[in-house]
Amino acid sequence: MMDEKTQAGLLTRAKIFKALAHPSRLFILEQLAEGERCVCDLTDMIGADISTISKHLSVLRSAGVIHAEKRGLQVFYRLKMPCILRFFECVGEVVQANAKEQWDIMKINERQAAKGLRARKGYAIG
Repeated sequence: MMDEKTQAGLLTRAKIFKALAHPSRLFILEQLAEGERCVCDLTDMIGADISTISKHLSVLRSAGVIHAEKRGLQVFYRLKMPCILRFFECVGEVVQANAKEQWDIMKINERQAAKGLRARKGYAIG
């Protein structure tokens, strides 16, 4: 049975995963990997209105993934936990492995379909 401490830790992790579960937020994190950005830069890059970007930034901040610093009238954001980029690399590897697996399955199915077609037409199977 899961104890309260373990459950609390898993809930915290789930909050971070939930914060990452939007393409715009992933894009924001990729941009912040290159250096800090202001809201106006991110708004231009994503092509969404400032309130939408601000909401995405708020979700990421609440999850503890990014840090905000106000300078004059601008707010600048940076990665608080750059280790998240290693996770992105891992996810990329999973995506590539899944794509290769699907490609291999498709090729096997094509070969089997071709053999079946040849067999139905009376050609030798080899």
